[in-house]
Amino acid sequence: MPRALKYDGVVYRRNGTAIWWIRYRDRNGNARRESSQSADWHEAQKKLRDRLQARDDNVLEVTRKGETLAYGQWADFFLENYSRPPVRAEKTHATNGRCVKHLKLAFANCRLADLTADAIELYLRDRLRQRVRIKSQRGYRETNLLKPTTVHQEFRVLRRMLNIAVRKKLLAANPCSGVEFPVALKGLFRPHYVTWSEQQRIESHAPGYLANIVRIITETGLRFYKELTPMRKDNVDLANAVVWIPDSKTPNGIAEVPLTPLAVQAFQRQFAISGDGPFLFPSDLNPSGHHKNLRKAWKRTLFRAKVTYFRIYDLRSTYATRLSAGGVADEWVTQMLRQGDAQVFKKYSQMKLQMKREALEKINRQVNEMQVLGAPALCTAIIQ
Repeated sequence: MPRALKYDGVVYRRNGTAIWWIRYRDRNGNARRESSQSADWHEAQKKLRDRLQARDDNVLEVTRKGETLAYGQWADFFLENYSRPPVRAEKTHATNGRCVKHLKLAFANCRLADLTADAIELYLRDRLRQRVRIKSQRGYRETNLLKPTTVHQEFRVLRRMLNIAVRKKLLAANPCSGVEFPVALKGLFRPHYVTWSEQQRIESHAPGYLANIVRIITETGLRFYKELTPMRKDNVDLANAVVWIPDSKTPNGIAEVPLTPLAVQAFQRQFAISGDGPFLFPSDLNPSGHHKNLRKAWKRTLFRAKVTYFRIYDLRSTYATRLSAGGVADEWVTQMLRQGDAQVFKKYSQMKLQMKREALEKINRQVNEMQVLGAPALCTAIIQ
């Protein structure tokens, strides 16, 4: 049986105006009247159909709220309420601010409901063609093209902002889900798995405190900047082999972390060289503070150890990969990482595949060496 005409809505003109208006009923049966903002009858009909579809999908209020909110207003609200500490770290807030500054130049006056995947892709392509601008005494000067990773960071911030808008029912869907980044990002989000031999070389060439950091992270999975370097001595209980994390990147990160015997030994070595201050990793420049940036020391250590550069944060991924490759269930690894999102294992599964390939290559090398030495029977036994 067809629906009654009164539920389908109508398009009409008010006396003395050229703009078409639409009238329809919401899910509660209440009459709604609003301007189509167009003098074209077909555009007014399209808006009426969109309203009726939104009503039937139970997202009518979402659509109406999003249409009245500009991106610039939402960006300011996001920075104030979803980016500042303690919701996010200070460094994360600074990064969000830099990204939003560029995003607002393109979308400040655009309504949230009018943001489309095509518009976002055009913005990304335009940014990839721009150059880095450096402020000097004589003004701004341009250098190299922007790195794709820099532009992708802006895209990630925009995606998070719109995800929150969807959760707050200001948007029906996130247009970033339909965006394809214009260029391939080499090596992005592909963590480096540190083999045991690499770890030993790194520790042998690193300063004492940095060698302890490497051992602790690979044995506990602690976050480097947020949890380990600002750690106070009174948060470490070596007698019970546990450390207390009072502040972390996420609420799940605030917890007690058990220590392995290797981690306990690393903590003992660090206590012996940390001095009398309250911090376990005191700063060389400020004895009353702690280490905050070890990029140069980390880069020099990898160079001396003849190991290809990788982020120190990948040591945490190595910890998780070793647990997962050892047969620990993903749910348990998630808890030991103190993560709230199990999707993190998409990265670790790639690293386990790398470990399998390395093991297979090692076996093949051994077989080839034995074949050269004339031991075919033994080679067959190893392969089987």
